[in-house]
Amino acid sequence: MIRTVRNMLSGVVLAATLLACGGATEQAEVRDNTQEVLDYYAAHPDLFQFKTLADLPADLVWERGEGLPDLGSPDAKKGGTQYGSIQDFPRTLRYVGPDSNGAFRTWILDDVTLPLALKHPDTDYDFYPALASEWALDEENGIVYARLDPAARWSDGEAITVDDFMFMFFFNRSEYIVAPWYNNYYNITFSNITKYDDHTLSVTMNTKKPDFAYQALDLRPEPQHFYKELGEDFVERYQWRFVPTTGPYVIRDEDLIPGRSVTLTRLQDWWAKDKKYFANRYNVDRIVLNVIRDANNVFESFKRGDIDQFGLNLAEHWYEKLPNTDPDVANGYIHKSVFYNQRPRPNYGLWMNTSRPMLDDQNVRLGIQYASNWDLVIESFFRGDYSRMHTANDGFGSFSHPTIRARPFDIDKALEHFALAGFTTRGPDGILVNEQGQRLAFTITTGYPTFADILTILREEAAKAGLEFRIEVLDQTAGWQKVQEKQHDIGFVALGVGTEMYARFWDYYHSDNAYDDAFLEDGSVNPDRKIKVQTNNMEVLASYELDQMIDQFVASNDVDEMRELSHRMQEFVYEYASFVPGFVQDFYRIGHWRWVKYPEFFNHKSPSLATELHVHWIDEQLKQETLAARRAGQAFEPQIRVYDQYRMQ
Repeated sequence: MIRTVRNMLSGVVLAATLLACGGATEQAEVRDNTQEVLDYYAAHPDLFQFKTLADLPADLVWERGEGLPDLGSPDAKKGGTQYGSIQDFPRTLRYVGPDSNGAFRTWILDDVTLPLALKHPDTDYDFYPALASEWALDEENGIVYARLDPAARWSDGEAITVDDFMFMFFFNRSEYIVAPWYNNYYNITFSNITKYDDHTLSVTMNTKKPDFAYQALDLRPEPQHFYKELGEDFVERYQWRFVPTTGPYVIRDEDLIPGRSVTLTRLQDWWAKDKKYFANRYNVDRIVLNVIRDANNVFESFKRGDIDQFGLNLAEHWYEKLPNTDPDVANGYIHKSVFYNQRPRPNYGLWMNTSRPMLDDQNVRLGIQYASNWDLVIESFFRGDYSRMHTANDGFGSFSHPTIRARPFDIDKALEHFALAGFTTRGPDGILVNEQGQRLAFTITTGYPTFADILTILREEAAKAGLEFRIEVLDQTAGWQKVQEKQHDIGFVALGVGTEMYARFWDYYHSDNAYDDAFLEDGSVNPDRKIKVQTNNMEVLASYELDQMIDQFVASNDVDEMRELSHRMQEFVYEYASFVPGFVQDFYRIGHWRWVKYPEFFNHKSPSLATELHVHWIDEQLKQETLAARRAGQAFEPQIRVYDQYRMQ
């Protein structure tokens, strides 16, 4: 383990360093972990290797993503300020470790930083250059070679080199970062990284998966110079320090106002600003995100023009709060757009914590399946615009199960399973109780206040089957944290799903993410096991049988075998019944003021949100014109558009 190779340098001194969000300083140990990192490389000679350019295979075929369509619009203008909102203030500026995996992370990692190369959003598996100017694949051995763009720079001006990719492995395998998922992923996925010179590297996969090129090209470096102080106090030391980025936006100390707002500023000299696939993106100079906790207040801010864009996915917003007859819509001040996309969908549903009393009973879980009336939710809350999800792994092509269908609302079947679990008598309020007097009652926790009415529908319908759903609506961060800490009975949440070839079964279902040492060597349950927190196994699902399938899936490089295992695992999870599938949508809807401009085709095929690729821009002159016209009562042509070029038939 990394802790065993720690080599604290002598001559340690103390210095004041900014550790608190409010700008307070604390005495923090100054350290330099350079020698520790080098010692770690030396202790893992198979993982870290150093060669010369003469050692590169002579027959490599280098790719540059040539011939792919441009992204964004040549009409895009740089400049302006975009005003938006976040439901609560981020709990950290770290993008790994405790409390880092929240909605705010998209602003500092997912949507704005660059890996070696990126999948083109309009094709299946074509890549375009990002940090790498070119790359080559060794299909037989599962090796990806890459040459870094020599112009690539961190946001603090430091050059991005292969050393940052080498350090990335040290960082993500380290126990310092308190991130079990990253520790596991970097341990089991990659077997080698080799440095040939400052700008040339190769990455070798442990297993040559069908999508091994994506797994390697999606690697994002870590700034070694910034993390020289990495150690046991990582979580606190780096809590409010903005990490130098490969992307176009930074957060300055003065733009982080605790509890109120976060502002991102575009780097005017961003190294990739004139590159082919980035020149027409990331157009806005400043993005101001104000904390507005109540969704109704967010909408009112949008209607006042204080916020530039607002998601209209909810039927209430699209049909009632902002109908086509609304004066701002009818007069052309606010535009409404529907865009049909193609991608795996977020897995909205009910995630049952099977370590909780009663929820460890399969018949109780099956009863909850039949007592959850999602069809009514879709019909009444979503006005029939959404459809039913069938598994947590829909949308992965042939890797998704072809025949599994979500269980329908069926009171008789719910009562049958509840009776098998010992709940046969209704109390005076109609809720079932067992012989011990336990009520059949569970709390549903969510961090989605906008979906609170969904839970009301589910509660009222479940009561017909003798099941009580207590509703706990928290803010987004608190709701997610409770589920991550495994303190929930049932979590109504969804995990964002990337445009990957197959689902991440290890993340959701492996016992490694449910308990510390869930099983003994013979496969029996470890009586001393403890629940593992901060993982995505939200059901605390631990099955030795399922683990074997997941391990086989992870180790396999045969597409047919992986597909068959994927189907078997989904069948197992279906029978285990700890996830109640909710809903999916094959589009997104958005309202935006006239001064927010999008390309003529609006967007590309795979993004889940209009703003994900940052192809929009703010026209400040048009903003002044629109506001003046609104004050004067001057109307423009209304714009209510449906973009269905990617709609599945």
